[in-house]
Amino acid sequence: MSARLKGRLKRHQYLVKYIESNPFVTDEELSRYLGVSVPTIRLDRQILGIPEVRERVKHVAQDALQNPTALAKHEVVGELVDLELNKSGISVLTVTDDMVLAKTKIARGHYLFAQANSLAVAVIGAKVVLTGSARIRYKRPVYVGEKVVAKAMVKTQRGNTVLVSVHSKVDMEIVFKAQIVLSVQDHKFKLTGEGKSKD
Repeated sequence: MSARLKGRLKRHQYLVKYIESNPFVTDEELSRYLGVSVPTIRLDRQILGIPEVRERVKHVAQDALQNPTALAKHEVVGELVDLELNKSGISVLTVTDDMVLAKTKIARGHYLFAQANSLAVAVIGAKVVLTGSARIRYKRPVYVGEKVVAKAMVKTQRGNTVLVSVHSKVDMEIVFKAQIVLSVQDHKFKLTGEGKSKD
């Protein structure tokens, strides 16, 4: 096997892995990450049968639940693109000019928290879900134009209290983390499959 073919196969492996963990990455971002031209990325995607980002987002959105229970879909901050009730969810928020501080162009922190908190509430399959407390950590500033992908995972339940972990990333870098304790106001509520993962 030639060195050129080996290099292409290795690049294809990296490309597939990167897209699997960040399905909303653009060809331009992939180009920078892999150090090749945008046309090379497009050709690689075509060879591997991977659609462009618009098609990937549309496909994920079609699979997402249309109406979360505690919130209407439009009440989730960011675009809700994936939701598995009582397990996990993903939302995408593009930071616009009206979300940032005028001088620094850094996103106001409450937008990142609102994205994480509304996603955590949307994941829970109950009619009334309230935020009890949250432990949050901002890892780095987020700037205008950046796309924040938040992933929520249900961790544990004790009675009507549920712990949801949210990690928000720009590209593959964590920019915000939250552990959100939710109070479910439905006495018959029970998570499907007790004993969630602890990662």
